Amino acid sequence: MKTFKQIFHTPFLIMLWLFCLALLPGMVKAQPAAVQKASKAVFTLTTFKADGSLLSSTHGVFIATDGTAVSTFAPFVGAAKATVIDAAGKSYDVDCLLGGNELYDVAKFRVTGTTPAAPIARTAVMQGAQVWLVNYAKGKTDAQPVKIAKEEKFMDKYVYYVVNYNAPDNAIGCPFVNAKGEVMGLLRHLAGNSDVSAADILFINDLKVNGMSNLDPALKQTAIRTALPSKEEDARMTLVLAKSKFGDDVIRKYADEFMVKFPAAADGYKERADIAFRAGDFAEAAHYMELGIAKAALKDEAHYNYADLIYRYLAYSQSGKTFEAWTLDKAMAEAQAAYAANPLPIYRHLQAQITFMKGDYQSAYDQFMSLAKSGLRNGEVFFEAAQAKANLKAGTSEIIALLDRAVNVSGKTQMGAPYILARGKALDADGKYRDAMRDYNLYDTIMTVFYGTAPAEFYYTRYQCESKIRMYQQALNDIAHACVLAPKEPTYWVELASMNLRVNKLDEAVFAATRCVELAPQYPDGYIFLGLAQIQKKLKAEGLANLEKAKSLGDSRAQGLIDKYK
Repeated sequence: MKTFKQIFHTPFLIMLWLFCLALLPGMVKAQPAAVQKASKAVFTLTTFKADGSLLSSTHGVFIATDGTAVSTFAPFVGAAKATVIDAAGKSYDVDCLLGGNELYDVAKFRVTGTTPAAPIARTAVMQGAQVWLVNYAKGKTDAQPVKIAKEEKFMDKYVYYVVNYNAPDNAIGCPFVNAKGEVMGLLRHLAGNSDVSAADILFINDLKVNGMSNLDPALKQTAIRTALPSKEEDARMTLVLAKSKFGDDVIRKYADEFMVKFPAAADGYKERADIAFRAGDFAEAAHYMELGIAKAALKDEAHYNYADLIYRYLAYSQSGKTFEAWTLDKAMAEAQAAYAANPLPIYRHLQAQITFMKGDYQSAYDQFMSLAKSGLRNGEVFFEAAQAKANLKAGTSEIIALLDRAVNVSGKTQMGAPYILARGKALDADGKYRDAMRDYNLYDTIMTVFYGTAPAEFYYTRYQCESKIRMYQQALNDIAHACVLAPKEPTYWVELASMNLRVNKLDEAVFAATRCVELAPQYPDGYIFLGLAQIQKKLKAEGLANLEKAKSLGDSRAQGLIDKYK
């Protein structure tokens, strides 16, 4: 009997071994060259959380040399950044999403840079046809021949493929290609069995963004920006909605893209100027505004944007920086240039606001009232007219009449809320506390309905009015509410201590005054009311010690109180 070693060396087995070797080149040749070429476009995608930690990974394929790519969508959920590494080992940053569909788990996006690409299949393959699953592999081709088990139509024009293939998890997102190397779809596991599926590449390629994409439920789940749409109106809406989702680093990308796509529109230059303005780089902001004036087709918009930016800088900027080129005269010149190019009421309105800021209140009032008679009849112009009258020392009744008109044209809605509050304050200042309370209560209702609550300073204002008409329980509730909304404001805590002391809630008064002292150790009022509350609680020594502390901080009331309670 021959040994295994003897069998292995028989001429027959040697010939069989040589025959198998001869088959290998034929097996390689069975993989079309187009499929091998397509493998160069396959990549791995990695997504990251906002803190830089790894989130997820998948595969995909480039379908255009400009960096357009497709992959599964799931890894983008919760992602703040994504990178791609192609079959040659080259890395790319994902720039933006071009579309996404959560149901079919597909995404279309763009990376920065030029990329390899595989063409997409424009015609479907039939059941039983052979295709190739092209896996991600660096520097080589890894393609498995498979057959289409089933193909179905969806959405009337796309094909959904099912393949009998037990694919590993690391194949998710890899493309199926036909013999021409054209991408047909991306591998996706089917729930409950070993088969895999692929949605038509034409469906993925047709994914698009529009002006409302930042509100899309699927795309809202990722912090990676969407691309700027190709239509100007959609692009403008994207800019508006992006501000509620992204910071200036992303808005800058949108603005830069907008300027390239729509160089004759003022919006991109305005956004870049606003970003520079928020960063305190006023020279750069001026540069982009002037660039907008030079390039924008609608000169009135560009001039108005610049005038408005200068006005906001002069009225509201708290940067502490100065920019000598931006003056009220410069703002007025730009506003006048806008009006000369296109006589819109909004441009006259800005001129009136600049006039008010210059201190020419009578002229500003006349301009506001003139606007009120034109197409710009809104609450703001009546409110501003009331402010002008207040600066002209007009009677309270005249000011309130203007505020009445502001409320009437705006309605009892969130639009009218600021004017209702302003009227309440005017009535309060005029000693008409009950009338003021009606406006305060209406304002509170509106703010609660639309925003959940009014700001802390409102409740402090209403508390003061309630105190004047001895509505102590309501006053106590309001000042306590102010403390909850602004727990680090010592003024609210000392007022809460004062009101609790007034209604003989001594423990609550001590607590509130103590909180005030903790927040502001150099604020004498906290020690005054803490001392008074302690004395009322028969803690005379502690109370007098706190009054002495108030005295040491320069409070003029302290000595008289010490003499009274000593």
